[in-house]
Amino acid sequence: MKFSCGTRFAFLVLFLFAAQSVAVYAGSFHKDVQIHWGDGRGKIRDRDGKLLSLSLDKSSGSGFQSKHEFLYGKAEVQMKLVPGNSAGTVTTFYLKSPGTTWDEIDFEFLGNISGHPYTLHTNVYTQGSGDKEQQFHLWFDPTVNFHTYCITWNPQRIIFTVDGITIREFKNTESMGVPFPKNQPMRLYASLWEAEHWATRGGLEKTDWSKAPFTAFYRNYNVEGCVWGNGKSSCPGNSPWFTQKVDLEGQKKMKWAQSKYMIYNYCTDKRRFPRGVPAVCT
Repeated sequence: MKFSCGTRFAFLVLFLFAAQSVAVYAGSFHKDVQIHWGDGRGKIRDRDGKLLSLSLDKSSGSGFQSKHEFLYGKAEVQMKLVPGNSAGTVTTFYLKSPGTTWDEIDFEFLGNISGHPYTLHTNVYTQGSGDKEQQFHLWFDPTVNFHTYCITWNPQRIIFTVDGITIREFKNTESMGVPFPKNQPMRLYASLWEAEHWATRGGLEKTDWSKAPFTAFYRNYNVEGCVWGNGKSSCPGNSPWFTQKVDLEGQKKMKWAQSKYMIYNYCTDKRRFPRGVPAVCT
């Protein structure tokens, strides 16, 4: 098939427009993040920027953040958590907007004493209000190998997945008066920090600093999303994640994960909500 110069030029213009509309960031900590706190405790471990470690000692933890903000996107990373006695430590991967009425989407891994499982804590904040916690024990030891954790955020829903298995879906129910994060661009963050006053068994298990430094590893960081800049975000619907739903097979897997591994669900906490669970739960 032959193309005229005009046709080739038109294809080039369309290609460049598409490249500017949807930004895809695939796997370079050097290029896509900055280690913004920790005084050297966060380190990129290889030349290609595929592997990063965060460490915690009694003086400080550490963390990194994406160089860009996003209004909708799919954020994925592989993590290997602190082994052994990790009580009092919190390892995170989350999205958050600035300000006092912020939006936030959380993966938080709460450490435990040796031989006891991590707790995976998920939450969604809208306009500074959270209180939408769901917690899980994982079906594997997250300290032995790397596992993949993903947040998909689009206008219809937020999907949390672990190794490709959906564990939670938070739908947009604004029609019921429930706020949904849709107006505030968010930056991606990861951190390792100490929270012994609440993280493990409500603070009963304290951090054993003789085991420090504690170290968690991140690799294969990948964000596909709509970059926010100059007060706007071009976010067309031609990427699969932008309209992604949980299909029937995904729903079956989510029911399996929730029935076997969920240990707390705010939607069933009648003691916390004696006048009835929040509207989003109905």
